[in-house]
Amino acid sequence: MVHVLLLVAATMLFGGCTSAPKDNTAGWSPNRLYSEAKDEMNAGSFDKAVGLLEKLEGRAAGTLLAQQAQLDKAYAHYRAGEPVLAQATLDRFMKLHPASPALDYAMYLKGVVNFNDDLGFLSFLTRQDLSERDQKAAKESFEAFKEIINRFPESRYTPDARMRMTYIVNALAEYEVHVARYYYKRGAYLAAINRSQTALADYREVPALEEALFIMVKSYDALGMTQLRDDTRRVLEASYPQGDFVTKGFRPGGQPWWKVW
Repeated sequence: MVHVLLLVAATMLFGGCTSAPKDNTAGWSPNRLYSEAKDEMNAGSFDKAVGLLEKLEGRAAGTLLAQQAQLDKAYAHYRAGEPVLAQATLDRFMKLHPASPALDYAMYLKGVVNFNDDLGFLSFLTRQDLSERDQKAAKESFEAFKEIINRFPESRYTPDARMRMTYIVNALAEYEVHVARYYYKRGAYLAAINRSQTALADYREVPALEEALFIMVKSYDALGMTQLRDDTRRVLEASYPQGDFVTKGFRPGGQPWWKVW
């Protein structure tokens, strides 16, 4: 009986050993690993690329190629729709390699990972509100771009980072005004005023602020608060003397200011 049990145990152990997956890359050089990973990325197979790049990190540890593998892995995670993993990889890279010549790229990529080019006005046609996640990610993206501009003003990535920052600020400000407009149309005038004031307090020199002031004028008027209405109108006229909201109260093209279509 003892012999039988030993035989069974040995069989199970042997079977377990033989079931271990074979590593087809075992004999590959670091350069071949990197080449194959790039081919997978070019083919859109980002999950496969991540696996190869992780192997490369281990086999080329301490080299510039390993650093490049980390950056490419972050990009692959980003393209695979895994922003959390991409950001974690970039944070690890920046912590381990604070003097890397590719640090500006890592910061730039961190901003891109959180950047959403669907924040603008047209996105409001398909969804009423930006989620908290969208706003948080946009602000984190802005901070990443701001850091690269401050630390690496001559970087090749700085001009694009600056344009993305402008887009983020405009989009977030326009969102606040969109909500204020929504409240005004439904007769929630105090809520419209508060949301407009938020836009004015949080943002500077963005196009949406003209409408924020206009909504405040209209809301104060609806509430019969004539002194505040007139004070706000003076600010609006002084800030945007030739603006459409000052001269017509309309958007370009003759449509009422609050109509999207």
